Amino acid sequence: MIQAIVFDFDGLILDTETAEFGAWQEIYCECGVELSLDLWIQCVGTDSGFDPYEDLGTRMGKGMDREAISVKSRANYQRLIAKELLRPGVTDYLSAAKQLGLSIGLASSSKREWVTGYLSQFGILDYFDCIKVKEDVAKVKPDPELYIQVVQGLNLQPHNVIAFEDSPNGARAAVAAGLHCVIVPNFVTRTFPFDAYDLRLDSMKEKSLEEVLQRFNQ
Repeated sequence: MIQAIVFDFDGLILDTETAEFGAWQEIYCECGVELSLDLWIQCVGTDSGFDPYEDLGTRMGKGMDREAISVKSRANYQRLIAKELLRPGVTDYLSAAKQLGLSIGLASSSKREWVTGYLSQFGILDYFDCIKVKEDVAKVKPDPELYIQVVQGLNLQPHNVIAFEDSPNGARAAVAAGLHCVIVPNFVTRTFPFDAYDLRLDSMKEKSLEEVLQRFNQ
């Protein structure tokens, strides 16, 4: 019997990933080179892998003003994220979970200030009973430690919990921790190859939380 749901944050609750990718695409374009999704996939859902600063410097073959690029990327990101709302169905799922008496957790490879800042901005912070972030673990996703800590914090067993993820790295972490996993890819991750999940949704509007629970409570 499912007793809790655990959300990822970036790309799942708020599509920060598409904004981040778009911000760097603009910078690459200005430098006359291309940033492909095949490269970008390496850093989605984790804090390691592809480094756009290093890659851009190597491909340009000359000295790069890292600070200027950093300022530009942040400005691009803020302009793009300002247009974003919570992904469709997120608040419906959170409200339904509370009404059904389910616990709600969050497991994110990002820093706490980043995650809780956005959750507060959109008025949904109080929905979460347990939040684990980068500062809480030795290794972030695809390592399962974040999910293990959330499940322990909720005082539940992994098989009684559904994780909702948007990236391959996140899904691998959830499955490795023993949770059921529903993937809800965003604009950036929808073409990525997922190798670990139980159910795929294009949007949380596609199925209600009650319908998803029926799938796992059979």
